[in-house]
Amino acid sequence: MTKAKLAAVLAAHAAWCRGEAGGVRANLVKANLTGADLTGVDLIKANLTKANLTKADLWQVNLSGADLTRANLTWANLTWANLAGANLSGANLSGANLTWANLAGAHLAGASLEGANLTGADLEDADLTGANLKGANLTGANLTLADLMGANLMGANLTRASLWVGNRRVEAKRNE
Repeated sequence: MTKAKLAAVLAAHAAWCRGEAGGVRANLVKANLTGADLTGVDLIKANLTKANLTKADLWQVNLSGADLTRANLTWANLTWANLAGANLSGANLSGANLTWANLAGAHLAGASLEGANLTGADLEDADLTGANLKGANLTGANLTLADLMGANLMGANLTRASLWVGNRRVEAKRNE
C-alpha cells in the first residue's frame, strides 16, 4: 500500500471516528503495511484482517475493538498500544514488543506470541485459549481472569505476573 493511499484511509477513518460526514471506517484487509510507521494513530474498530504488519511501529496506537484476525504482527512494536477488546484470533505476534500494552478483553485464541515481550501488559479477561506463549516474557503482566485453557506457556517468564486461580489471587514467582 502506498503512503498516499494509507494517509487517505487514515484521514477518512479519523473523520469516521469523529462522526463526520464522509468518514469511512478503515478497511485494511490483507494490506501490506510491513515496516509502516503508525505511531500514535487512532485505528479504533479498524478492519485489519490478514494485514501484514511485520516490523511495523505501532507505538501508542489505538486499536481498541479492531479486527486483526490472522494478521501478521511479527516483530512489530506495540509498546503502550491499546488493543482492548481487539480480535487477534490466529494472529502472529511472534517476537512482538507488547510492553505495557492494553490487551484487556482481547481475543487471542490460537494466536502465536512465541518470544513476545509482554512485560507489564494488561491481559485481564483476555481469551488466550490455545495461544502459543512459548518463551514469552510476561514479567509483571496482569492475567487476572484470562482464559489460558490449552495455552503453551513452556519457557514463559511469569515473574511477578498476576493471576487468579479460583477465587484467590496468585503472584507468580521467579522461574528458576
